[in-house]
Amino acid sequence: MSAAIQPGRFISFEGTEGVGKSTAIDNLCVRLDAEGVAYIKTREPGGSPFAEQLRSLLLDVKTQINDDTELLLMFAARSDHLQQVILPALAAGQWVICDRFVDSSVAYQGYGRGHGDAQMLAKIDSLIDRFVPTLPDLTLWLDLPVQEGMQRAQKRSAADRFEQQQLDFFDRVYQGFQAQQQAHPQRIQRVDAAGDAEQVASRIWALVQELRA
Repeated sequence: MSAAIQPGRFISFEGTEGVGKSTAIDNLCVRLDAEGVAYIKTREPGGSPFAEQLRSLLLDVKTQINDDTELLLMFAARSDHLQQVILPALAAGQWVICDRFVDSSVAYQGYGRGHGDAQMLAKIDSLIDRFVPTLPDLTLWLDLPVQEGMQRAQKRSAADRFEQQQLDFFDRVYQGFQAQQQAHPQRIQRVDAAGDAEQVASRIWALVQELRA
């Protein structure tokens, strides 16, 4: 009888705009390749064909929806992403490296849109309880001053629907990530995102090594 497949590990990356998530994820994947770790790289919103369609709507600057509709679309995308991609990969023993997950919904919809209102946060908690059967084993919060991140983001392609928000919106998003890290310090690890990419990669790898132990 063959040995049972060991479940994979689930790592999410979080942060405000321009903190360097994409570069950090790519650098982690290079190290996982070198270690022979089987993994998939994915993102939210998106990650599955249907969720990618919703991503296009959510990021389109022409999309005009209210906050509740935005929140529900995020979780519709997430539910499909989980069922079609994340859960099968974990069951097959693969690691899942995800650019954003539920903590972004709390930060962007709960704090950015909802100003940390208890009613909005309760809606999000209810959706997580109902539609998210697993949370990441490790969440890496790339922490960088909001203004510095926005300056980096402005050097990229044209701003999407979220990136066009005002600075006070992203200040609230930052507060959302900070509050979650304080509430869940074992799962959510703060990573200093200042410095060059290799320095950040080394900080992340040290945390991932602890997860492998």
